[in-house]
Amino acid sequence: MSASQPTVVLVDDHGLFRSGVRNELGRRVEVVGEADDVQPAIAVIEQTTPDVVLLDVHLPGGGGQMVIQAIKPAHPGVRFLALSASDAPEDVIAVIRAGARGYVTKTISTDELADAIARVASGDAVFSHRLAGFVLDAFAALPEAGPSAAGGQVRPSFDPELDQLTTREREVLRLIAQGYTYKEIAKELFISVKTVETHVSSVLRKLQLSTRHQLTRWAAERRLA
Repeated sequence: MSASQPTVVLVDDHGLFRSGVRNELGRRVEVVGEADDVQPAIAVIEQTTPDVVLLDVHLPGGGGQMVIQAIKPAHPGVRFLALSASDAPEDVIAVIRAGARGYVTKTISTDELADAIARVASGDAVFSHRLAGFVLDAFAALPEAGPSAAGGQVRPSFDPELDQLTTREREVLRLIAQGYTYKEIAKELFISVKTVETHVSSVLRKLQLSTRHQLTRWAAERRLA
């Protein structure tokens, strides 16, 4: 970490929000880069290797956890702090499992955010007060994956691919696995057929699949039906 202020990369798809955060934080951090989507974020983080990446969990190209997963292996010293409007359980757990050191919501004050960045840069884990207990409870409730090779310790069982899907995308996927047509899914979820098609396209992109048949098989393998 730099001697004075932590170096920070801002990742959010709203330019006005990034500008506001940069102005609010002022000289308390050194903003060394910005990005508005997954791939640009990966590129700028690799170029600048900041102390902290302030990361939104929802980006046009996928979940924020995709950025973490791409950076962590080569740059383990870069720390991630999720800053999101969402406090949905699946969003929180997805980025924490991916390796984020904290999660705060966009209702946080400027002073609290500056403090959170400094703490994450120094190695602490930071959560909004309302989320801290939830995160502990969620991880305590995770199933065990069985003994590891390194001495009988157990590790949480999770599916990074499934974690990157939104709650609605999972609902659509589960109904597809059960054999529902797009029209039936639309009726079941009280949404339009066009919205169903949009969700399916997003799921296919995130899972790197190309056909509904592949999607059905993927879901069946994970017993989502």
